[in-house]
Amino acid sequence: MMRPFGYFVHHQGRGHAERLAAIANALPTARPLTVFCARDDIFPALPGHVEIVKLPSLFEPTGEESGGMDWVPTPQTLHCAPLGWPGIRRAMAVMTDWFDRADPALMVSDVSAEVAQLARICSVPHVKVLQHGDRGDAGHRAAYDGAAGLLAPFHAALAQPEWTPEWRAKTCFAGGLGVDTRVPEREVARQRIGVAAGEEMILVLSGGGGAGFAQAPIGVGARSRPGARWITIGNVQRDWHATEPANVEHRGWVEDAADHIAAADLIVASTGNTTCQQILAAGRPWLAVPEWRYFDEQHAKAAALAAAGAATVRPHLPASAHAWTAALAETLGNHRPAVQQAMIDDDPAERVAFWLETLAERLWNPEPAPQTTPDDGALIR
Repeated sequence: MMRPFGYFVHHQGRGHAERLAAIANALPTARPLTVFCARDDIFPALPGHVEIVKLPSLFEPTGEESGGMDWVPTPQTLHCAPLGWPGIRRAMAVMTDWFDRADPALMVSDVSAEVAQLARICSVPHVKVLQHGDRGDAGHRAAYDGAAGLLAPFHAALAQPEWTPEWRAKTCFAGGLGVDTRVPEREVARQRIGVAAGEEMILVLSGGGGAGFAQAPIGVGARSRPGARWITIGNVQRDWHATEPANVEHRGWVEDAADHIAAADLIVASTGNTTCQQILAAGRPWLAVPEWRYFDEQHAKAAALAAAGAATVRPHLPASAHAWTAALAETLGNHRPAVQQAMIDDDPAERVAFWLETLAERLWNPEPAPQTTPDDGALIR
């Protein structure tokens, strides 16, 4: 029987669970896969060789925690390791017990630097999902440096320039991983979402990992371009002082985000991974506005998108009509759809599954090291 793979899935947002599902469905059915996550209801359909183990959350208090230990400083090698949290202790115990019983071939961390380091401490080779952001701290470096491989769920053109040659050499880049990047035909998409063929449509899209964009600046943008129909999907933060024109429509959470993206003439969106891959696949003019995330993840990703020519970037939504006019004009003028669409790989999940299998084989069944004979120095195996 093949050694199992383990996979830790962060339960915030959609991207982590969707990546896991894509990889799970591409792995050989003979490869057991055990998934550890604080939620078991966020996953798309999974094959029969996958087991989900529900963990206590590593990040959310339950009331059992001791509140008197915060005076003890957190070492630089850790990010989220408060003292006196029974839930963290139980979660780590579940994983370490599984390490001992299952003798896994690999543990994938998507994402937790602590879980990655736990695997390394327990003598289990791990793969760390590589994310954008300011991650040169000791904790991330330890997780990345100690990994057998790094998995980047985006195209190599979006790599940050400061990533070391050692990290890049062991990274599998996979643009579009875990995202349905099939693009509906534009006119068909417009019919389905109720937008006329000749109507200019600007889509404002907020992903699932945060609170979304504020209402007031969207209204300012809509007033600056009154001939366009502005449609928002996802969260919108309501502002009491917002004065919205009639050309703004808030649709909230929708099941047909792909149709809205395909139908749009221009998209204003944050830079979460799922959002990025869908917009890149559609090749639409994109004004990228990063939201706050730990380690400035979305700001670093926005900088990478701008450097690659895949999006126009602003640090926040424009704050005046003239700023909106300039940003929209720049977005349309700098649009390079071929650059965007080239960042979506063919069959990324299959490529990642093959890479994981090859990595496991290399780890557990290495070729014998070359040796020299004492007489002639010839290589033997």
